[in-house]
Amino acid sequence: MNLKFKNKKISGILTILPKRIVTFEEEMGNYNFPEKKSLRLKKIMGYNTHRIAAEGQCSSDFCIHGLEYLFENNLLDKDEIDALLFVSQSPDYFLPPTSNLIQGHFGLKHDMICMDINQGCAGFEIGLIQAFMLLEQEAVNKVVLMNADVLSSKVSIHDRNSKPLIGDAASITIVEKTKDQEEIHVAVKMDGTGAKALMIPAGGFRMPCSEETAIEHEDEAGNFRSLNNLVMQGDDVFNFVQREVPPMIQDLLARANLTTEDIDWYMFHQPNKFMLQKLADAIGVPYEKMPSNIVENFGNASGVTVPTCISYNLGEKLEQETYNMCLAGFGVGLTWASIIMKVGHVTFNRIIEY
Repeated sequence: MNLKFKNKKISGILTILPKRIVTFEEEMGNYNFPEKKSLRLKKIMGYNTHRIAAEGQCSSDFCIHGLEYLFENNLLDKDEIDALLFVSQSPDYFLPPTSNLIQGHFGLKHDMICMDINQGCAGFEIGLIQAFMLLEQEAVNKVVLMNADVLSSKVSIHDRNSKPLIGDAASITIVEKTKDQEEIHVAVKMDGTGAKALMIPAGGFRMPCSEETAIEHEDEAGNFRSLNNLVMQGDDVFNFVQREVPPMIQDLLARANLTTEDIDWYMFHQPNKFMLQKLADAIGVPYEKMPSNIVENFGNASGVTVPTCISYNLGEKLEQETYNMCLAGFGVGLTWASIIMKVGHVTFNRIIEY
């Protein structure tokens, strides 16, 4: 599906990271894998350190900490918020919605929209699309988009496919109206036939957690996990990304009347360094234009990797300059989405810890 918007802008990005840092070497002994091969895997995939939430820390805690920071530093006015969007696959509860909990925590006005969106790897782009659509309404002028995931506790410590790359984090992106007539080009696609390539089998109403679902089993590659844990069919996900994402990006560029060279930054979701570099090769983009340094420094926190990539690689430069960006997310769902838009002269673009 192709969409187009005008008169919308990103005016601020804040990434919130856990203080706890875990290295690949610390966890390497948990894997049923020789040390030499583990270190080779580290180099290929870009594993190094990842940020892990402390016990008991939930997605809303990171969002609340970030919003408190913005309010206290006069970077966001509570009364100007017309919508709170919370995009996550690790909500605090089945119900009520986490966005409502956050609204209630701060005592925000009742005349607003709170919405939870169940999306992961493409969650930043899906959240932006929803924000853009809300801003089409006369009554909505400023949307606060919160992306957060604390999925590390749902990954088996004996799963070398997923444990080294997983991370926890949150981001807050301010999206608002502008008189700028620059077009925003969007592409979004879904394929539920591949939904089980990335999933947590147990824990919902279809298969509640039990003593049986907590029993770990070994897979063909020597990973141990239970039905309560995240399972990723790595080859299927890799092939899906390499097959579907490059043509989507090329089509989006064509619709925007741009070439790959016209884009300053390709800020993509980061499952691992290897996948990003293969994707850059397929699209014909220099590695320096598509940063792949988030997993090795912070881990893969699902859709939060894109705003983290922007905050980490551009920092204060984004407060002074404007760049032509291509944003893209791909994975769980299966979902893949991309956006071409100008981003810059923001009020803030920072990383804080919680």
